[in-house]
Amino acid sequence: MSENQDKVMLITGASSGIGAETARHVAKAGYRLALTARSKDKLDALVAELGANRAFAVTCDVTDYEDQVRMSEAVLAHYGRIDVVFANAGTGARPPGFASAPVEGWQTMVNVNILGAAYTLRATLDEVKKRRGHVLLTGSVAGRRTLAGSMYSATKWAVSAIGYGLREELMGTGVRVTLIEPGMVDTPFFKGPVPDALKAEDVARSVIYALSQPRHVDVHELLVLPTPPVESD
Repeated sequence: MSENQDKVMLITGASSGIGAETARHVAKAGYRLALTARSKDKLDALVAELGANRAFAVTCDVTDYEDQVRMSEAVLAHYGRIDVVFANAGTGARPPGFASAPVEGWQTMVNVNILGAAYTLRATLDEVKKRRGHVLLTGSVAGRRTLAGSMYSATKWAVSAIGYGLREELMGTGVRVTLIEPGMVDTPFFKGPVPDALKAEDVARSVIYALSQPRHVDVHELLVLPTPPVESD
């Protein structure tokens, strides 16, 4: 029996992209899964794929704190525990630029990328601390480098700050905190195919790496970038 057989991992933004692919990898590693997103149809399809004995879905709007509390309570009612939380939900907006971008896009990004992640932590941390579990957050290379006129980058810098601050807050509790910081990933986040980008499964393997370390190893950050394309002769 896998040592992870009884552990429960909650993934936000689980209906597609990095969240869905991580769910597939983590299920193979033996975890039970709590999957949350706004799209019920996509969540139900993923549960059907993984098996109802392995996965449970609950819809949630991460920008609504009370909805996140309801979601957390639903997971606890179903499984009785939460060991790992992957605060993965995120969004972007176009066009970029502080001079001309519509402010509604900024509001959405702040609400999803920053407050959504913070609400997830607030709604679940008490349970994770009971289990001396693990918190992972989807940051970005955009939260490590300055991008011209990018509010998205600003929100991902904030996610990095949340990860750093959370690690200090939880020091001595046994809870590990990992920032997953991918470069460009070919996911439904973009409207079309993205050449020379990471795939969602590349990021999922990064999550598995962090989770699979022995208790005395705390992977703080994983910055994962695509290999630059080979230059033609």
